[in-house]
Amino acid sequence: MKTNRILFVLPLLCLFALPAQGQILKKLGKRAEKAAERTVERRVENETAKKTDQVLDSILEPGSKGTQGNPQDAPPPPPPPDNTGGNTQGQNDPDVQGGSPGEKNMQVYSKFDFVAGDKILFYDDFSNDFIGDFPSLWNTNGSGEVVTIGDSSEKWFEMKPGANVFYIPDVPSLPEEYTAEFDLLATGLDSKTSSSTILRVVLSDDNNFRWGDYVYAAIPFCQYHPIGFRVRGKTSQINNNITGDIRSDVLGEPHISIAVNKQRFRLWVNEKKYIDIPRFIDAGSALTTLKFEVMYFKDGKERLFMKNLKVAEGGVDLRRKLMAEGSVSTNGILFDSGSANIQPQSMGIIRQIYQVLQQENSMNLMIEGHTDSDGDDATNMDLSKRRADAVRNALIDIYNVAGSRLQTSGKGESEPVGDNGTADGKAQNRRVVFIKQ
Repeated sequence: MKTNRILFVLPLLCLFALPAQGQILKKLGKRAEKAAERTVERRVENETAKKTDQVLDSILEPGSKGTQGNPQDAPPPPPPPDNTGGNTQGQNDPDVQGGSPGEKNMQVYSKFDFVAGDKILFYDDFSNDFIGDFPSLWNTNGSGEVVTIGDSSEKWFEMKPGANVFYIPDVPSLPEEYTAEFDLLATGLDSKTSSSTILRVVLSDDNNFRWGDYVYAAIPFCQYHPIGFRVRGKTSQINNNITGDIRSDVLGEPHISIAVNKQRFRLWVNEKKYIDIPRFIDAGSALTTLKFEVMYFKDGKERLFMKNLKVAEGGVDLRRKLMAEGSVSTNGILFDSGSANIQPQSMGIIRQIYQVLQQENSMNLMIEGHTDSDGDDATNMDLSKRRADAVRNALIDIYNVAGSRLQTSGKGESEPVGDNGTADGKAQNRRVVFIKQ
C-alpha cells in the first residue's frame, strides 16, 4: 500500500513544490496529499470488507461445518413494499468495517429502562407529506421518498444508500440531554446481505453535509454473521465494534431508542440495550445535529424505511418529579394508531410509575388519557379513556399494583398543550398524565 501511495502522491508533491506557486499552493499540496492517502485507505478498506464477506460466505455456505450459524436458519425477509422505486448503491466509504430477542410482549419489556424525553423537539410520521415526495421536514444531499407498504395507509420514509449521503431532519439544536426514537423496516435481506450493510446514526457539530466533529453508532443488517455495532467518535477517539446479534430483530420492524445524557450515549433495539458508553461524546464537543447515513444496501434488492422519528429533550427521572410535584405528564407512552394497545417499548415509563407506587405505599393515582384532534370529539373521548385504562391494567397485570389505588379519566382532545395543526403539536397532545391523589 505504501508503494502505491508514494507513486500516487509523488507527482502531486512535485507540482506543488514549484517556488512560483507560493505558500498557498504548498498548503493545497498538503491537502492533496492527505486526500490521496484517504483515497488509498478507502480502497483498501473496501477490498478488506469484500474479502471478509467472501471468507465468511465460504465458511457459512449451506452444508458447511461453520460454527457461527447457518444462513439457511435465518427467517425469510418481509415482502417488498408497493409504490416505491429502486436504490442507489453506496460507494467508497471511508470507514466501513465490519441476541435474538424472544416474543415481543409487555412482559418481556417489563424491565426495559429507557425513558423518553418529555419536551418534544421534533416529531415526523410523514402524515403531511405526499406519497412519492421527499419529506418536507428533512434535508439531504441524496434521494428518498415517502411510501406506503402493502395495504396499509401508514407512511414510511425510504432512504437511499450512498457514501457521505446524509439525511438530516429539521431538529432544533440538540441540547445536552435528549432522546431519539424511530421504527425501521428493511426488505430484501438474506444470507448474502453484506457485513457492510448498515445504518449510521450520526451526531455532528456540522448542520450540513460534512462530517465535522462527530460520533456515530452503526446499526447492522447483515444476516449470515452477527456483525455487531460499530461505534466511532472523532474527538473522543473511540473506534470499536460492540457485540450484538440483532439479525432476527431487523427482519421485523425494530424500534430504536437512543438516550444522550451529556457525554453518555445509550442505544436500545426493542427492549434490549446494546450500547452504553459513558464518555462517548467529548466534553468539549457541541454535537447539535442528528444525521442518518445508509450504507451498502444492494441496489434494487435491499431497501430501508423509517417512520415515527421523535426527538425529545429530557429523559428525566419521572419518579422524582411525580413525588416532588404531585403530577407528571408524558408523551412517551405510545399506543398503536387509533388504538388503546400500548406499544411495549413504553414500559420504561410505566415501570418508573410502578417504582414510585412501590415506595409510597399510601399513594393513589389518577391516570388521565389525552388525544390529539384527529377524529370526532366522542371517539377521542372514548379512546383517551381506554388508553388510560390500558396503562392502569399494565400496572395491575405486570407489576401487581392494587387496582383500588388507580383511577382513570379520559379527556379526549379537550385540553391541548400543542398545536393540532402540526405533527409536533399532535404528538405533544397525545399524552398520559399521572396525578397524585
